[in-house]
Amino acid sequence: MDNLEEDLTCSVCYSLFADPRVLPCSHTFCKNCLENLLQVSTNHSIWRPHRLPLKCPNCRSVVELPLAGIEALPTNVCLRAIIEKYQTNSEPRPLLCEEHHRQPLNLYCIQDRQLICGLCLTVGDHQGHPIDDLQAAFIREKQTPSLLLARLSGRRWTQVSELGEQLEQEKARCEGLVRQDRQEVNQFFQTLETLLTRKRHAYLEALDKAGAEVSQAYDPLIDRVKELQEEQLDLVSLGSSVEEEDSPLVFLEKVHLLRERVEEFVKTPLPSVINLSVNPRAAEFLQQHWPAVTIGGLEEAPIPKLCCCAQCGGAETDTESDGWLQDLQPTSTVVLLGLLLLLAALWVNPVGGASLGFSMLSRFSQTVHGLSSELITCVWDSAGSAYTAVEATIERWVCLLSSVGEKVLQELTVLFKTLKSH
Repeated sequence: MDNLEEDLTCSVCYSLFADPRVLPCSHTFCKNCLENLLQVSTNHSIWRPHRLPLKCPNCRSVVELPLAGIEALPTNVCLRAIIEKYQTNSEPRPLLCEEHHRQPLNLYCIQDRQLICGLCLTVGDHQGHPIDDLQAAFIREKQTPSLLLARLSGRRWTQVSELGEQLEQEKARCEGLVRQDRQEVNQFFQTLETLLTRKRHAYLEALDKAGAEVSQAYDPLIDRVKELQEEQLDLVSLGSSVEEEDSPLVFLEKVHLLRERVEEFVKTPLPSVINLSVNPRAAEFLQQHWPAVTIGGLEEAPIPKLCCCAQCGGAETDTESDGWLQDLQPTSTVVLLGLLLLLAALWVNPVGGASLGFSMLSRFSQTVHGLSSELITCVWDSAGSAYTAVEATIERWVCLLSSVGEKVLQELTVLFKTLKSH
């Protein structure tokens, strides 16, 4: 049967002949296969003869087709009848083993669940495996799916359904927690953003006030220097006009006036340069007072009270606590020490110290009256700087004590929980 099927197979499509046609060289092919070959040959042919040429796929000889084409070729009637009979009487071929040549797969291996041949069972990989007939195994296992499905119904179905409901509920609960946390995060950072914006505006307002103080201190001095410059230019212009005067009497009068104005201008004291410093500086202040990341810590973070204090020579001091002492002039330092001694005497001996204090106070008042207004102003500026430095130091101490107190409270809470657990 295998050899017969090979003889009934087209050499072009490797299938059974469909409407077989005979070429002039006596070879037979399917009608559709010849039409495809003719189309390819016609596309690549330069000449167009009266008869269509075609190369036979078997003998490779060029044959001429009629003008009507493939349709005019004779049909292989006998071959077509044999193919129809073969298709009617043929049975499906048995499956053959791939490892053992031409051995039919007629046994069913129960262990490996596949068809095997006799050699696979005796000398092959399936030696000693339990076997059965394929049809018998099929009949025996025919009712197995219904039995397995019966096990899935009833209690098992209820357990699976309840488990699915519990998982859905737990999923909904966890998603609710995630949504709640998302809202908390958004609210937390919105509050933080609002707080930081308010703190930034407050700090910038403090810097604006400091800038106004700087302008208030320097603008009058700059205006005074500009007036002196204008007056000097006026005197130079006046001197040039005096030199050009020809009348001796008028010249002498103008020289006298020029001399008086020049002497007065030279004797006019020049304004002294003041060196102001904005304290505390922003970088140091933010690093020192803004380490907290919680809203409570940010709420307690202070906004500095900026001040513009004069310093000797404009030199920066090492520490804020010592800066206000270095800002004092020698005379102002003596005045402050006198006040401190007076307060100490009143504290030690209220009665005797009072009389002594009154006498010292009278002498002190005379000394103060003898001082110039410039010195008094310097003393007040120094006292204000000292007050600001002391206030900043106290604020730092308060923040430090607050942080220490919080740490101690946390440690006591942990210790109390530990003792309570024991």
